[in-house]
Amino acid sequence: MVSADRSELMAMATHRSNIYGLLAMLYRQEPTRDLLKQVRDPQFLEVLSQWGGELDDDFMTRSENDLLEEMAVEYTRLFLGPGKHISPHESVHHKREDGQSGQLWGASTVEVKKFIEATGLEYKIQYQGLPDHISVELEFLEMLTRHEEQAWAKDDEEEAWRCLALERRFLEDHLIRWVGPFCDKVTATTELSFYRTLASLTKNFIEFDCQEVLKPHKTEILKTN
Repeated sequence: MVSADRSELMAMATHRSNIYGLLAMLYRQEPTRDLLKQVRDPQFLEVLSQWGGELDDDFMTRSENDLLEEMAVEYTRLFLGPGKHISPHESVHHKREDGQSGQLWGASTVEVKKFIEATGLEYKIQYQGLPDHISVELEFLEMLTRHEEQAWAKDDEEEAWRCLALERRFLEDHLIRWVGPFCDKVTATTELSFYRTLASLTKNFIEFDCQEVLKPHKTEILKTN
């Protein structure tokens, strides 16, 4: 039986995992019809409101076909190119003390790859992208928080705190160091409320989650492992 405290931590892990999973899908590719339905769902709109995001009224009233076409064009313009675009990769935005920043397959890319693989996870054979794409990093945290949730459910506190330790390290060493500048560029560049809101949600959630995972009482426990 999960105690009251562990039940709360389990619920928090579930909530965090759901948000990380949805964010990962939204950055992974241009929105599909099914994904658009999830975005228009009242539960997701409530999450947006919670994190200071708001979509324009016409986003809810326009036809799916028109929106999907518009969002596909904007996704390509923002993140793929051709031409000037905003690279969704950590190595381009993470300003490192060693100066190895601003290019694809940089030192940060290698570090992310090693970090993820050290946990026992592997990239699917069909994945042809880089290890430090924002959708990959978000999906990694989705899986860590999901595993944490399962550990709390099994009363396996040691494993749950181990997951939190990994989440903490990954947030500190990677996501928090580049997501802010990346999201600011998206906000300044996009012409659609959807991607402006997505950028705001991403930045606010990552900043909050980093603070949440680094709470003093949790850090004390993590240091003992």
